[in-house]
Amino acid sequence: MTTLSPDAVAPAAWLKAAGRPWRRLAMLAGLLTVADVAPAIGFAAGLAMAISNFGDGLAAAAPWLALAVLSLIARALIGQVAVVVGARLGRAVKTQVRGRLLADLFGRGVRSNDRLTALVEGVGALDGYFARFAPLRLAAGLSPLLLIAAAAVASPVAAGVLLFTLFPFIVGMALAGTAAAGESRRQFQALERLSGLFVDRIRTLPAILAFDAAAPTTDRIAQASNELERRTARVMRIAFLSSGVLEFFSALSVALIAVYCGFNLLRLLPFPVPEALDLPRAFFVLALAPEVYQPLRRLAAAYHDRQAAEAAAPSLVTPPSIRRSHAALGDLAPAIRFRNVAIAYDGRAPVIRDFDLDVAPGQIVALMGASGAGKSSLLHLLLGLAPLTGGEVEIGAARLSVDGDVAGRIAWASQQPVVVPGDLAHNIALADPVSCPGRVAMAARTAGLSGDLNRRIDERGGGLSGGERRRLGLARALLKRAPILLLDEPTANLDPASEQAMIAVIAKAARGRTTLIATHSAAVAALADRVVRL
Repeated sequence: MTTLSPDAVAPAAWLKAAGRPWRRLAMLAGLLTVADVAPAIGFAAGLAMAISNFGDGLAAAAPWLALAVLSLIARALIGQVAVVVGARLGRAVKTQVRGRLLADLFGRGVRSNDRLTALVEGVGALDGYFARFAPLRLAAGLSPLLLIAAAAVASPVAAGVLLFTLFPFIVGMALAGTAAAGESRRQFQALERLSGLFVDRIRTLPAILAFDAAAPTTDRIAQASNELERRTARVMRIAFLSSGVLEFFSALSVALIAVYCGFNLLRLLPFPVPEALDLPRAFFVLALAPEVYQPLRRLAAAYHDRQAAEAAAPSLVTPPSIRRSHAALGDLAPAIRFRNVAIAYDGRAPVIRDFDLDVAPGQIVALMGASGAGKSSLLHLLLGLAPLTGGEVEIGAARLSVDGDVAGRIAWASQQPVVVPGDLAHNIALADPVSCPGRVAMAARTAGLSGDLNRRIDERGGGLSGGERRRLGLARALLKRAPILLLDEPTANLDPASEQAMIAVIAKAARGRTTLIATHSAAVAALADRVVRL
Protein backbone atom coordinates (compact mmCIF):
# COMPACT_ATOMS: atom_id res chain seq x y z
CA MET A 1 0.00 0.00 0.00
CA THR A 2 1.23 3.48 -0.77
CA THR A 3 2.07 5.39 2.40
CA LEU A 4 1.79 9.13 2.32
CA SER A 5 3.01 11.79 4.67
CA PRO A 6 0.30 13.74 6.48
CA ASP A 7 2.35 16.85 5.91
CA ALA A 8 2.34 16.33 2.15
CA VAL A 9 -1.27 15.30 1.49
CA ALA A 10 -4.70 15.77 3.01
CA PRO A 11 -6.17 13.02 5.18
CA ALA A 12 -8.84 12.45 2.52
CA ALA A 13 -6.11 11.63 -0.01
CA TRP A 14 -4.48 9.20 2.42
CA LEU A 15 -7.82 7.46 3.00
CA LYS A 16 -8.30 7.17 -0.75
CA ALA A 17 -4.84 5.62 -1.10
CA ALA A 18 -5.55 3.23 1.79
CA GLY A 19 -8.64 1.90 0.03
CA ARG A 20 -7.10 1.73 -3.46
CA PRO A 21 -6.11 -1.99 -3.27
CA TRP A 22 -9.81 -2.82 -2.76
CA ARG A 23 -11.31 -0.62 -5.48
CA ARG A 24 -13.50 -3.44 -6.82
CA LEU A 25 -14.89 -4.26 -3.39
CA ALA A 26 -15.53 -0.57 -2.74
CA MET A 27 -17.26 -0.18 -6.10
CA LEU A 28 -19.43 -3.23 -5.40
CA ALA A 29 -20.47 -1.82 -2.02
CA GLY A 30 -21.32 1.51 -3.62
CA LEU A 31 -23.32 -0.06 -6.47
CA LEU A 32 -25.31 -2.13 -4.00
CA THR A 33 -26.36 1.01 -2.14
CA VAL A 34 -27.34 2.61 -5.46
CA ALA A 35 -29.27 -0.55 -6.44
CA ASP A 36 -31.60 0.22 -3.54
CA VAL A 37 -33.25 2.73 -5.91
CA ALA A 38 -34.94 0.02 -8.02
CA PRO A 39 -36.99 -1.58 -5.24
CA ALA A 40 -37.81 1.88 -3.86
CA ILE A 41 -39.35 2.84 -7.20
CA GLY A 42 -41.08 -0.53 -7.42
CA PHE A 43 -42.60 -0.12 -3.96
CA ALA A 44 -43.85 3.41 -4.70
CA ALA A 45 -45.36 2.31 -8.02
CA GLY A 46 -46.97 -0.81 -6.54
CA LEU A 47 -48.45 1.10 -3.61
CA ALA A 48 -49.78 3.91 -5.83
CA MET A 49 -51.39 1.54 -8.33
CA ALA A 50 -52.81 -0.71 -5.61
CA ILE A 51 -54.55 2.23 -3.92
CA SER A 52 -55.92 3.52 -7.20
CA ASN A 53 -57.29 0.05 -8.12
CA PHE A 54 -58.92 -0.76 -4.78
CA GLY A 55 -62.16 0.66 -6.16
CA ASP A 56 -62.25 -2.15 -8.75
CA GLY A 57 -61.86 -4.88 -6.14
CA LEU A 58 -59.07 -6.71 -4.35
CA ALA A 59 -58.28 -8.83 -7.40
CA ALA A 60 -57.37 -5.71 -9.40
CA ALA A 61 -55.14 -4.39 -6.61
CA ALA A 62 -53.49 -7.75 -5.72
CA PRO A 63 -50.77 -7.72 -8.45
CA TRP A 64 -49.66 -4.26 -7.43
CA LEU A 65 -49.68 -5.21 -3.74
CA ALA A 66 -47.49 -8.20 -4.64
CA LEU A 67 -45.10 -5.83 -6.45
CA ALA A 68 -44.88 -3.64 -3.34
CA VAL A 69 -44.22 -6.63 -1.07
CA LEU A 70 -41.60 -8.12 -3.40
CA SER A 71 -39.93 -4.72 -3.65
CA LEU A 72 -39.70 -4.52 0.15
CA ILE A 73 -38.15 -8.02 0.30
CA ALA A 74 -35.69 -7.19 -2.49
CA ARG A 75 -34.77 -3.96 -0.73
CA ALA A 76 -34.07 -5.79 2.52
CA LEU A 77 -31.87 -8.37 0.75
CA ILE A 78 -29.92 -5.71 -1.14
CA GLY A 79 -29.42 -3.75 2.08
CA GLN A 80 -28.15 -6.84 3.91
CA VAL A 81 -25.69 -7.73 1.12
CA ALA A 82 -24.47 -4.11 1.05
CA VAL A 83 -23.82 -4.24 4.81
CA VAL A 84 -21.85 -7.49 4.47
CA VAL A 85 -19.74 -6.19 1.57
CA GLY A 86 -19.10 -2.90 3.38
CA ALA A 87 -18.02 -4.76 6.52
CA ARG A 88 -15.66 -6.90 4.44
CA LEU A 89 -14.17 -3.77 2.87
CA GLY A 90 -13.65 -2.14 6.26
CA ARG A 91 -12.08 -5.30 7.68
CA ALA A 92 -9.68 -5.61 4.73
CA VAL A 93 -8.44 -2.02 5.02
CA LYS A 94 -8.09 -2.25 8.81
CA THR A 95 -6.13 -5.49 8.54
CA GLN A 96 -3.58 -3.98 6.17
CA VAL A 97 -3.17 -0.73 8.09
CA ARG A 98 -2.92 -2.60 11.40
CA GLY A 99 -0.30 -4.92 9.91
CA ARG A 100 1.84 -1.97 8.79
CA LEU A 101 1.57 -0.34 12.21
CA LEU A 102 2.56 -3.59 13.90
CA ALA A 103 5.56 -3.83 11.56
CA ASP A 104 6.55 -0.30 12.61
CA LEU A 105 5.98 -1.10 16.26
CA PHE A 106 7.86 -4.38 16.49
CA GLY A 107 9.83 -4.84 13.29
CA ARG A 108 11.27 -1.33 13.00
CA GLY A 109 11.33 -0.37 16.64
CA VAL A 110 9.03 2.64 16.23
CA ARG A 111 7.61 2.54 19.77
CA SER A 112 5.72 5.54 21.08
CA ASN A 113 2.48 6.18 22.90
CA ASP A 114 0.80 7.82 19.89
CA ARG A 115 1.59 4.76 17.74
CA LEU A 116 -0.06 2.54 20.35
CA THR A 117 -3.15 4.77 20.32
CA ALA A 118 -3.20 4.72 16.52
CA LEU A 119 -3.01 0.92 16.54
CA VAL A 120 -6.21 0.65 18.59
CA GLU A 121 -8.33 3.79 18.26
CA GLY A 122 -7.00 5.05 14.93
CA VAL A 123 -7.46 1.78 13.07
CA GLY A 124 -10.89 1.35 14.63
CA ALA A 125 -11.93 4.74 13.23
CA LEU A 126 -11.38 3.44 9.68
CA ASP A 127 -14.18 0.88 9.97
CA GLY A 128 -17.07 3.33 9.80
CA TYR A 129 -15.48 5.26 6.92
CA PHE A 130 -14.99 2.28 4.59
CA ALA A 131 -17.92 0.13 5.74
CA ARG A 132 -20.56 2.89 5.79
CA PHE A 133 -19.52 6.33 4.59
CA ALA A 134 -17.63 5.42 1.39
CA PRO A 135 -20.48 3.32 -0.13
CA LEU A 136 -23.10 5.87 0.96
CA ARG A 137 -21.14 8.69 -0.68
CA LEU A 138 -21.67 7.14 -4.12
CA ALA A 139 -25.35 6.51 -3.38
CA ALA A 140 -25.82 10.11 -2.18
CA GLY A 141 -24.52 11.38 -5.51
CA LEU A 142 -26.51 9.09 -7.84
CA SER A 143 -29.61 7.83 -6.05
CA PRO A 144 -31.42 11.19 -5.61
CA LEU A 145 -30.95 11.98 -9.30
CA LEU A 146 -32.26 8.57 -10.35
CA LEU A 147 -35.29 8.93 -8.08
CA ILE A 148 -35.98 12.45 -9.35
CA ALA A 149 -35.77 11.13 -12.92
CA ALA A 150 -38.36 8.47 -12.04
CA ALA A 151 -40.59 11.12 -10.42
CA ALA A 152 -40.27 13.27 -13.57
CA VAL A 153 -42.07 10.53 -15.57
CA ALA A 154 -45.15 11.10 -13.40
CA SER A 155 -44.80 14.83 -12.65
CA PRO A 156 -42.08 17.04 -14.18
CA VAL A 157 -43.10 19.93 -11.93
CA ALA A 158 -42.76 17.84 -8.75
CA ALA A 159 -39.39 16.57 -9.99
CA GLY A 160 -38.28 20.18 -10.46
CA VAL A 161 -39.34 21.00 -6.90
CA LEU A 162 -37.38 18.00 -5.59
CA LEU A 163 -34.31 19.01 -7.57
CA PHE A 164 -34.51 22.61 -6.35
CA THR A 165 -34.88 21.58 -2.69
CA LEU A 166 -31.73 19.46 -2.87
CA PHE A 167 -29.53 22.58 -2.83
CA PRO A 168 -30.28 23.79 0.73
CA PHE A 169 -29.99 20.19 1.91
CA ILE A 170 -26.49 19.86 0.39
CA VAL A 171 -25.43 23.28 1.70
CA GLY A 172 -26.58 22.31 5.20
CA MET A 173 -24.53 19.10 5.03
CA ALA A 174 -21.42 20.99 3.89
CA LEU A 175 -21.68 23.56 6.69
CA ALA A 176 -22.24 20.87 9.32
CA GLY A 177 -19.32 18.84 8.01
CA THR A 178 -16.97 21.81 8.05
CA ALA A 179 -17.90 22.63 11.64
CA ALA A 180 -17.49 19.02 12.76
CA ALA A 181 -14.13 18.46 11.04
CA GLY A 182 -12.07 20.66 13.35
CA GLU A 183 -13.79 19.40 16.49
CA SER A 184 -13.25 15.77 15.44
CA ARG A 185 -9.53 16.37 14.95
CA ARG A 186 -9.23 18.04 18.35
CA GLN A 187 -11.23 15.24 19.98
CA PHE A 188 -8.91 12.57 18.55
CA GLN A 189 -5.84 14.54 19.63
CA ALA A 190 -7.28 14.73 23.15
CA LEU A 191 -7.80 10.97 23.06
CA GLU A 192 -4.18 10.46 21.96
CA ARG A 193 -2.92 12.68 24.77
CA LEU A 194 -4.96 10.81 27.38
CA SER A 195 -3.91 7.39 26.06
CA GLY A 196 -0.25 8.37 25.90
CA LEU A 197 -0.36 9.89 29.37
CA PHE A 198 -2.00 6.79 30.81
CA VAL A 199 0.50 4.39 29.18
CA ASP A 200 3.43 6.55 30.27
CA ARG A 201 2.24 6.70 33.88
CA ILE A 202 1.63 2.96 34.01
CA ARG A 203 5.18 2.35 32.79
CA THR A 204 6.63 4.67 35.42
CA LEU A 205 4.33 3.58 38.25
CA PRO A 206 7.19 2.42 40.53
CA ALA A 207 8.90 5.82 40.19
CA ILE A 208 5.61 7.64 40.85
CA LEU A 209 5.08 5.66 44.04
CA ALA A 210 8.72 6.04 45.10
CA PHE A 211 8.54 9.83 44.81
CA ASP A 212 5.04 10.04 46.34
CA ALA A 213 3.65 11.65 43.17
CA ALA A 214 0.36 9.75 43.07
CA ALA A 215 -1.84 12.82 43.76
CA PRO A 216 -0.33 15.08 41.03
CA THR A 217 -0.43 12.18 38.57
CA THR A 218 -4.09 11.54 39.35
CA ASP A 219 -4.89 15.23 38.84
CA ARG A 220 -3.07 15.25 35.51
CA ILE A 221 -4.97 12.22 34.23
CA ALA A 222 -8.25 13.72 35.48
CA GLN A 223 -7.55 16.94 33.58
CA ALA A 224 -6.81 15.02 30.38
CA SER A 225 -10.01 12.97 30.86
CA ASN A 226 -12.09 16.12 31.34
CA GLU A 227 -10.57 17.64 28.22
CA LEU A 228 -11.53 14.54 26.21
CA GLU A 229 -15.05 14.71 27.67
CA ARG A 230 -15.42 18.36 26.61
CA ARG A 231 -14.14 17.64 23.11
CA THR A 232 -16.46 14.64 22.71
CA ALA A 233 -19.46 16.68 23.92
CA ARG A 234 -18.71 19.38 21.33
CA VAL A 235 -18.57 16.80 18.54
CA MET A 236 -21.89 15.30 19.64
CA ARG A 237 -23.46 18.74 19.95
CA ILE A 238 -22.56 19.57 16.35
CA ALA A 239 -23.75 16.14 15.18
CA PHE A 240 -27.18 16.55 16.81
CA LEU A 241 -27.52 20.11 15.55
CA SER A 242 -26.64 19.14 11.98
CA SER A 243 -29.07 16.20 12.10
CA GLY A 244 -31.83 18.53 13.25
CA VAL A 245 -31.14 20.98 10.43
CA LEU A 246 -31.12 18.24 7.79
CA GLU A 247 -34.33 16.69 9.12
CA PHE A 248 -35.97 20.11 8.95
CA PHE A 249 -35.06 20.61 5.29
CA SER A 250 -36.12 17.05 4.47
CA ALA A 251 -39.51 17.46 6.16
CA LEU A 252 -40.01 20.87 4.51
CA SER A 253 -39.25 19.46 1.07
CA VAL A 254 -41.65 16.53 1.48
CA ALA A 255 -44.29 18.95 2.75
CA LEU A 256 -43.90 21.10 -0.37
CA ILE A 257 -44.45 18.03 -2.58
CA ALA A 258 -47.49 16.99 -0.53
CA VAL A 259 -49.02 20.48 -0.78
CA TYR A 260 -48.39 20.66 -4.51
CA CYS A 261 -49.83 17.20 -5.22
CA GLY A 262 -52.88 17.80 -3.00
CA PHE A 263 -53.74 21.19 -4.48
CA ASN A 264 -53.11 19.87 -7.99
CA LEU A 265 -55.50 16.95 -7.45
CA LEU A 266 -58.13 19.37 -6.14
CA ARG A 267 -57.34 21.83 -8.96
CA LEU A 268 -56.89 24.60 -6.38
CA LEU A 269 -53.40 25.76 -7.31
CA PRO A 270 -53.19 29.60 -7.31
CA PHE A 271 -50.93 29.52 -10.38
CA PRO A 272 -51.10 27.66 -13.68
CA VAL A 273 -49.03 24.48 -14.19
CA PRO A 274 -48.52 22.47 -17.38
CA GLU A 275 -49.91 19.25 -15.89
CA ALA A 276 -52.98 17.84 -14.18
CA LEU A 277 -52.18 15.00 -11.80
CA ASP A 278 -54.38 11.96 -11.17
CA LEU A 279 -54.32 9.86 -8.00
CA PRO A 280 -51.76 7.21 -9.12
CA ARG A 281 -49.24 9.77 -10.33
CA ALA A 282 -49.70 12.04 -7.32
CA PHE A 283 -49.36 9.15 -4.86
CA PHE A 284 -46.31 7.80 -6.75
CA VAL A 285 -44.52 11.18 -6.52
CA LEU A 286 -45.49 11.60 -2.87
CA ALA A 287 -44.18 8.10 -2.01
CA LEU A 288 -40.88 8.82 -3.81
CA ALA A 289 -40.29 12.23 -2.19
CA PRO A 290 -38.91 10.88 1.15
CA GLU A 291 -36.75 8.40 -0.77
CA VAL A 292 -35.00 11.24 -2.62
CA TYR A 293 -33.57 12.54 0.64
CA GLN A 294 -33.00 9.15 2.28
CA PRO A 295 -29.49 8.59 0.77
CA LEU A 296 -28.45 12.08 1.87
CA ARG A 297 -29.82 11.52 5.37
CA ARG A 298 -27.91 8.24 5.62
CA LEU A 299 -24.76 9.99 4.45
CA ALA A 300 -25.29 12.72 7.04
CA ALA A 301 -25.70 10.08 9.76
CA ALA A 302 -22.42 8.48 8.66
CA TYR A 303 -20.61 11.81 8.21
CA HIS A 304 -19.14 11.52 11.70
CA ASP A 305 -17.40 8.32 10.52
CA ARG A 306 -15.64 10.35 7.87
CA GLN A 307 -14.56 13.02 10.35
CA ALA A 308 -13.29 10.39 12.78
CA ALA A 309 -11.27 8.66 10.05
CA GLU A 310 -9.77 11.92 8.76
CA ALA A 311 -8.89 12.94 12.30
CA ALA A 312 -7.14 9.60 12.86
CA ALA A 313 -5.39 9.46 9.46
CA PRO A 314 -2.29 11.56 10.38
CA SER A 315 -1.50 9.23 13.29
CA LEU A 316 -1.73 6.17 10.99
CA VAL A 317 1.02 7.39 8.64
CA THR A 318 4.55 6.21 9.27
CA PRO A 319 6.60 9.43 9.55
CA PRO A 320 8.75 9.95 6.41
CA SER A 321 11.93 10.26 8.45
CA ILE A 322 11.33 6.83 10.00
CA ARG A 323 10.58 5.26 6.63
CA ARG A 324 13.64 6.78 4.99
CA SER A 325 16.01 5.94 7.81
CA HIS A 326 14.90 2.30 8.06
CA ALA A 327 14.93 1.88 4.30
CA ALA A 328 18.40 3.42 4.15
CA LEU A 329 19.76 1.29 7.00
CA GLY A 330 18.23 -2.01 5.96
CA ASP A 331 19.34 -5.17 7.77
CA LEU A 332 23.02 -5.19 6.74
CA ALA A 333 25.80 -3.56 8.73
CA PRO A 334 26.08 0.00 7.33
CA ALA A 335 29.01 2.36 6.98
CA ILE A 336 29.01 5.31 9.40
CA ARG A 337 30.60 8.63 8.46
CA PHE A 338 31.06 11.59 10.78
CA ARG A 339 31.65 14.86 8.86
CA ASN A 340 32.78 17.94 10.84
CA VAL A 341 30.50 16.89 13.68
CA ALA A 342 29.95 19.24 16.61
CA ILE A 343 28.01 18.46 19.80
CA ALA A 344 27.07 21.18 22.30
CA TYR A 345 24.56 20.99 25.15
CA ASP A 346 22.27 23.93 26.00
CA GLY A 347 24.44 26.59 24.37
CA ARG A 348 27.57 25.56 26.24
CA ALA A 349 31.00 25.09 24.70
CA PRO A 350 31.03 22.11 22.29
CA VAL A 351 31.98 18.76 23.78
CA ILE A 352 32.95 17.59 20.29
CA ARG A 353 34.08 19.90 17.50
CA ASP A 354 35.14 19.24 13.87
CA PHE A 355 35.08 15.49 14.38
CA ASP A 356 35.63 13.30 11.29
CA LEU A 357 35.55 9.52 11.18
CA ASP A 358 34.80 6.84 8.57
CA VAL A 359 33.65 3.48 9.89
CA ALA A 360 33.47 0.69 7.32
CA PRO A 361 30.51 -1.73 7.29
CA GLY A 362 30.98 -4.42 9.92
CA GLN A 363 34.03 -2.73 11.41
CA ILE A 364 34.68 -2.56 15.18
CA VAL A 365 35.97 0.85 16.27
CA ALA A 366 37.16 1.62 19.81
CA LEU A 367 36.80 5.24 20.96
CA MET A 368 39.41 6.04 23.61
CA GLY A 369 40.29 9.18 25.51
CA ALA A 370 40.15 10.87 28.87
CA SER A 371 36.87 11.18 30.75
CA GLY A 372 34.88 14.09 29.31
CA ALA A 373 36.52 13.83 25.87
CA GLY A 374 33.14 13.10 24.27
CA LYS A 375 33.18 9.34 23.72
CA SER A 376 29.75 8.77 25.22
CA SER A 377 28.40 11.89 23.50
CA LEU A 378 29.22 10.41 20.09
CA LEU A 379 27.26 7.27 20.95
CA HIS A 380 24.40 9.32 22.37
CA LEU A 381 24.33 11.33 19.13
CA LEU A 382 23.45 8.21 17.14
CA LEU A 383 20.80 7.32 19.71
CA GLY A 384 19.17 10.75 19.50
CA LEU A 385 20.18 11.61 23.08
CA ALA A 386 22.71 14.29 22.12
CA PRO A 387 22.17 17.23 19.73
CA LEU A 388 23.88 17.43 16.34
CA THR A 389 25.04 21.04 16.61
CA GLY A 390 27.12 21.05 13.45
CA GLY A 391 28.23 18.83 10.59
CA GLU A 392 26.57 15.64 9.43
CA VAL A 393 26.44 11.93 10.27
CA GLU A 394 25.81 9.51 7.40
CA ILE A 395 24.57 6.03 8.34
CA GLY A 396 24.44 3.99 5.18
CA ALA A 397 22.29 6.04 2.81
CA ALA A 398 20.60 7.91 5.68
CA ARG A 399 21.59 11.31 6.99
CA LEU A 400 21.01 12.00 10.66
CA SER A 401 20.03 15.65 10.18
CA VAL A 402 17.41 14.73 7.56
CA ASP A 403 16.16 11.26 8.48
CA GLY A 404 16.09 11.84 12.23
CA ASP A 405 15.89 9.04 14.74
CA VAL A 406 17.64 5.78 13.80
CA ALA A 407 17.71 4.36 17.33
CA GLY A 408 15.28 1.61 16.34
CA ARG A 409 18.07 -0.04 14.29
CA ILE A 410 20.72 0.22 17.00
CA ALA A 411 21.56 -2.29 19.74
CA TRP A 412 22.82 -0.42 22.81
CA ALA A 413 24.50 -1.40 26.05
CA SER A 414 25.19 1.46 28.45
CA GLN A 415 27.37 1.71 31.54
CA GLN A 416 24.30 1.32 33.78
CA PRO A 417 21.62 -0.71 31.96
CA VAL A 418 18.07 0.18 32.99
CA VAL A 419 16.45 -2.43 35.22
CA VAL A 420 12.69 -2.72 35.69
CA PRO A 421 10.78 -4.70 38.32
CA GLY A 422 10.16 -8.26 37.16
CA ASP A 423 12.15 -11.35 36.37
CA LEU A 424 15.46 -11.54 34.52
CA ALA A 425 13.88 -12.91 31.32
CA HIS A 426 11.49 -9.96 31.18
CA ASN A 427 14.39 -7.51 31.59
CA ILE A 428 16.29 -9.11 28.72
CA ALA A 429 13.20 -9.21 26.48
CA LEU A 430 12.80 -5.42 26.71
CA ALA A 431 15.16 -5.20 23.71
CA ASP A 432 12.72 -7.22 21.57
CA PRO A 433 9.32 -7.82 23.23
CA VAL A 434 8.16 -10.21 20.50
CA SER A 435 11.09 -12.61 20.95
CA CYS A 436 10.25 -16.16 21.91
CA PRO A 437 11.51 -17.52 25.25
CA GLY A 438 14.06 -19.65 23.42
CA ARG A 439 15.79 -16.63 21.88
CA VAL A 440 15.78 -14.85 25.23
CA ALA A 441 17.38 -17.87 26.92
CA MET A 442 19.99 -18.14 24.15
CA ALA A 443 20.90 -14.45 24.50
CA ALA A 444 21.24 -14.92 28.26
CA ARG A 445 23.51 -17.95 27.86
CA THR A 446 25.66 -16.21 25.24
CA ALA A 447 26.05 -13.18 27.51
CA GLY A 448 27.07 -15.46 30.38
CA LEU A 449 24.01 -14.94 32.53
CA SER A 450 23.68 -18.20 34.39
CA GLY A 451 21.00 -19.27 36.82
CA ASP A 452 17.24 -19.02 36.83
CA LEU A 453 15.84 -16.52 34.32
CA ASN A 454 12.66 -16.32 36.39
CA ARG A 455 14.39 -14.88 39.45
CA ARG A 456 12.86 -11.63 40.62
CA ILE A 457 14.65 -8.27 40.25
CA ASP A 458 13.55 -4.99 41.80
CA GLU A 459 13.77 -1.52 40.20
CA ARG A 460 17.18 -0.91 41.83
CA GLY A 461 18.69 -4.05 40.33
CA GLY A 462 18.53 -6.03 43.56
CA GLY A 463 19.50 -9.62 42.83
CA LEU A 464 22.11 -8.71 40.19
CA SER A 465 25.83 -8.17 40.72
CA GLY A 466 27.70 -5.40 38.90
CA GLY A 467 29.02 -7.86 36.34
CA GLU A 468 25.57 -9.35 35.78
CA ARG A 469 24.14 -5.91 35.09
CA ARG A 470 26.78 -5.45 32.36
CA ARG A 471 25.91 -8.86 30.98
CA LEU A 472 22.22 -7.91 31.06
CA GLY A 473 22.98 -4.99 28.73
CA LEU A 474 24.95 -7.27 26.39
CA ALA A 475 22.17 -9.86 26.44
CA ARG A 476 19.75 -7.20 25.26
CA ALA A 477 22.18 -6.18 22.51
CA LEU A 478 22.49 -9.81 21.43
CA LEU A 479 18.71 -10.25 21.40
CA LYS A 480 17.91 -7.17 19.34
CA ARG A 481 18.07 -7.61 15.59
CA ALA A 482 19.98 -4.46 14.69
CA PRO A 483 22.82 -3.76 12.22
CA ILE A 484 24.61 -1.31 14.55
CA LEU A 485 26.03 -2.04 18.01
CA LEU A 486 27.02 0.68 20.50
CA LEU A 487 28.79 -0.14 23.77
CA ASP A 488 29.66 2.38 26.48
CA GLU A 489 32.42 1.23 28.87
CA PRO A 490 31.30 -2.41 28.80
CA THR A 491 34.11 -3.66 31.09
CA ALA A 492 34.49 -0.74 33.51
CA ASN A 493 35.20 -1.72 37.14
CA LEU A 494 35.58 -5.41 36.30
CA ASP A 495 38.50 -7.56 37.43
CA PRO A 496 40.82 -8.93 34.69
CA ALA A 497 39.20 -12.39 34.62
CA SER A 498 35.69 -10.95 34.34
CA GLU A 499 36.90 -8.49 31.72
CA GLN A 500 38.30 -11.25 29.52
CA ALA A 501 35.05 -13.17 29.81
CA MET A 502 33.12 -10.00 28.86
CA ILE A 503 35.39 -9.36 25.86
CA ALA A 504 34.52 -12.81 24.51
CA VAL A 505 30.83 -11.91 24.77
CA ILE A 506 31.44 -8.55 23.05
CA ALA A 507 33.15 -10.33 20.16
CA LYS A 508 30.06 -12.49 19.66
CA ALA A 509 27.68 -9.54 19.92
CA ALA A 510 29.70 -7.49 17.38
CA ARG A 511 29.76 -10.25 14.77
CA GLY A 512 28.18 -8.99 11.54
CA ARG A 513 27.47 -5.48 12.92
CA THR A 514 29.06 -2.07 12.64
CA THR A 515 30.28 -1.51 16.21
CA LEU A 516 31.43 1.53 18.18
CA ILE A 517 32.85 0.96 21.67
CA ALA A 518 33.63 3.79 24.10
CA THR A 519 36.26 2.42 26.47
CA HIS A 520 39.34 3.09 28.61
CA SER A 521 40.44 -0.53 28.47
CA ALA A 522 43.43 -1.55 26.39
CA ALA A 523 42.13 -5.13 26.36
CA VAL A 524 38.84 -4.03 24.80
CA ALA A 525 40.70 -1.82 22.34
CA ALA A 526 42.73 -4.84 21.26
CA LEU A 527 39.48 -6.44 20.11
CA ALA A 528 38.76 -3.53 17.75
CA ASP A 529 39.75 -3.28 14.10
CA ARG A 530 40.59 0.36 14.66
CA VAL A 531 41.26 2.61 17.64
CA VAL A 532 40.35 6.31 17.57
CA ARG A 533 41.69 8.55 20.32
CA LEU A 534 39.78 11.70 21.29
